[in-house]
Amino acid sequence: MRGTERIVAALLFFVIALFCRAQVLSPPEILDPELRELQQKHMAELKSVAVAIASHQFPYHFYFSRRLDLSEEQERSSDQRSIQFARFQSRIVLQITANYFAAYSGELLTKDDRASKTFEDVMLPILRVEVPAMQQEQSIDSFALEISHHVRKKTIGVVTERAENVVLVIPREAAVRLVSASTAAGQKAALEQASIFLDSQPLALWTHPGGTAVAAGVAPPAPPPPAVKPAPVPVPAPSAVPAPAALQQDASAEALKNLQATWQETINRIVRDMDAAARFVGYAPPAFISFHKGAYLQLSLTTPLPASAAGSRYRLAAMAFDDHIARLIRPLMAYFKDDPKFDGIDFSTSIRLEGAPAGAGAAVAVEYIFGMPSLRCYEQYDCTGQQLINSGFVLINGERVGLDLQNAEAPAPR
Repeated sequence: MRGTERIVAALLFFVIALFCRAQVLSPPEILDPELRELQQKHMAELKSVAVAIASHQFPYHFYFSRRLDLSEEQERSSDQRSIQFARFQSRIVLQITANYFAAYSGELLTKDDRASKTFEDVMLPILRVEVPAMQQEQSIDSFALEISHHVRKKTIGVVTERAENVVLVIPREAAVRLVSASTAAGQKAALEQASIFLDSQPLALWTHPGGTAVAAGVAPPAPPPPAVKPAPVPVPAPSAVPAPAALQQDASAEALKNLQATWQETINRIVRDMDAAARFVGYAPPAFISFHKGAYLQLSLTTPLPASAAGSRYRLAAMAFDDHIARLIRPLMAYFKDDPKFDGIDFSTSIRLEGAPAGAGAAVAVEYIFGMPSLRCYEQYDCTGQQLINSGFVLINGERVGLDLQNAEAPAPR
């Protein structure tokens, strides 16, 4: 009997291991050479970490994910390769992104309580797996976790639900102390070195009553189940698009020519290193242009989307940003460490649906134009993708539009 149990356990572990290979980003997809080398060096450990996390029994459904704020239905068919080495404020971090389908009561739990609950139920178990496995790698400065959960509220008698994103960045040595701490005081001391954010706003989990309750192992009250399945809350578009940062660079023809000469070697390296992911247009090489009296580096790209993305031009633009453009920003910004002496980057892409027959319809041309301060804010995880969109310009077929990512990507009601 015990032999049979061992065989079943071994088979189960093998199945989980096969599944978890898809949770670790493959090294060739990482554009930064240093990070790619680390990913290759530690593939065995990262896969073991993925197996252990996937085997953990979280209170609610948990999915590794490349994107936050997905519905559970979207999550099941989405890209779940989320374990990777990345950069955060010039530091090398081991990053894990996931969607956690707990729905907390907005009436019973404050935002700090909700973040504390996700920390206790999700982040701490993950850290207890990954930190011991990776703590000897001196190149790692910090561990970074991005976890999305849900909050449920009643508005005018209607129960609604929306996502909240919790980000934890903890230095390696502090993480080691945290996972080995046997007391609440030890955990608190370690967490004082961490940065914790809820929807980009900083939190201090251990300085309020909810945080103390979590540290002591006393969970906040569980939210009551809803009588009916709540519908997601639509996120309203901002009433006004924030103005881009003041332009400081000369955008004259001579200045643009000088910028091209100054940065050409770097541009050539960018095209060589990032072409597989960026899909640069061969006949339109990167060039500096004048836009809004500023100097911008224009990158001409092609964005293929699956046929299932078909919909309005706003849906296509939103999905192209999330699935393509946003993934280029952090590796691209690594080439521009200091003030580059130009105002921003224009991601100019032609969106095409995969499998569409030739001549089936014109491609949608979209430009995402962002200032360097906003790109740096996004690169350092201080801004969300929506905030980046709001700070810049989005042009669809030459016309400026407002783009609400979550609403635009929602499938049309049947």
